[in-house]
Amino acid sequence: MTKIDTSSPENVLPTPSHTVGPFYGYALPFPGGEDIAPTGHPDTITLHGRVLDGAVAPLPDAFVELWGPDPDGRLPQVDGSMRRDPASGGFLGRNGVEFTGWGRAQTDANGQWYARTLRPGARGNSAPYVSLCVFARGLLTHLFTRIYLPGDEAALAADPLLSGLAPARRDTLVAHAGSDGTYRFDIRLQGEGETVFLEFR
Repeated sequence: MTKIDTSSPENVLPTPSHTVGPFYGYALPFPGGEDIAPTGHPDTITLHGRVLDGAVAPLPDAFVELWGPDPDGRLPQVDGSMRRDPASGGFLGRNGVEFTGWGRAQTDANGQWYARTLRPGARGNSAPYVSLCVFARGLLTHLFTRIYLPGDEAALAADPLLSGLAPARRDTLVAHAGSDGTYRFDIRLQGEGETVFLEFR
């Protein structure tokens, strides 16, 4: 058996770093988490995008949580996103009828995520938006932001949050409209074009 002299740093071979959690992809995502809108609802939209780090590299092990009001601007007060069978305790998923306004979507290998939800209605003096929370490796505290939908420029200009931001920063909160009710919203965690994140006290 060969002995290795570890009395000086130049004799010690490098070893892999310990992996630091938490590991958000384990147990937290659930089947159908991204399907917030009831099947066939006429006000369904699809939000999608990528989660990117400061070097514009995709994060394949992040996930996002979304909360949003219904098309009338009401916050849902119903349960049902993570129903379980009372007899077996098995996961039943959504009931496909009620809109809970809440969901979870995990990123894929390219950092992409998507969620099907209902077009949010305005609440108070704010333009319509969906709240979003980002969980990712390297983030000891999750990040909160909003997704505003384009279309009503007067409402966006009058929104209390958006109106207080410089145009370049404001644009990081407004999704880009695609075709057939789709909206792209990329989340940049840091660096140039960093998404505006909110702090709640």
